Amino acid sequence: MPYISAPTVVSSIASQSDADAFRTLNEEWISRLFTLEEEDRAVLGDPFGRIVGLGGDVLLAHERDSGTVVGCVALLAYPDAVFELAKMAVTPDAQGHGIGRQLIAAAIDRARALGGARLFLGTNSKLAPAIHLYENAGFVRITRDRLPVADYFARADTLMELK
Repeated sequence: MPYISAPTVVSSIASQSDADAFRTLNEEWISRLFTLEEEDRAVLGDPFGRIVGLGGDVLLAHERDSGTVVGCVALLAYPDAVFELAKMAVTPDAQGHGIGRQLIAAAIDRARALGGARLFLGTNSKLAPAIHLYENAGFVRITRDRLPVADYFARADTLMELK
């Protein structure tokens, strides 16, 4: 059944069903395009403990009428007011309807509200539509030596930060 653009509302993770949707959405695309790594499993299996409890957040896009989760994005907190935009996913049927753009904007706003001074992300060149969304939101490419974290995902061959 084709996705019919419905108004969506973005809100912070609030329930186990939100956590389950976050895990399911991300496991699907990561497993399809890459290899689900142990760190992926840990974060996706416990977003309250591994993200929210450490000062970050998980944002979910819900269809306004049905409440169905159609997208998500995480903000991982690091020392020195640094946040990582991570684990962004939009259901295949909902892609192309501005939900990714809405999630990125909400994540940028939320990172600022949490006191973030720097926002970065890592993605892969296979994900050209996502890279385009990030660039339109104001992210610029950086080199690996500019990353504020060590031992970053090998699959991330495109690194960006919000200018």
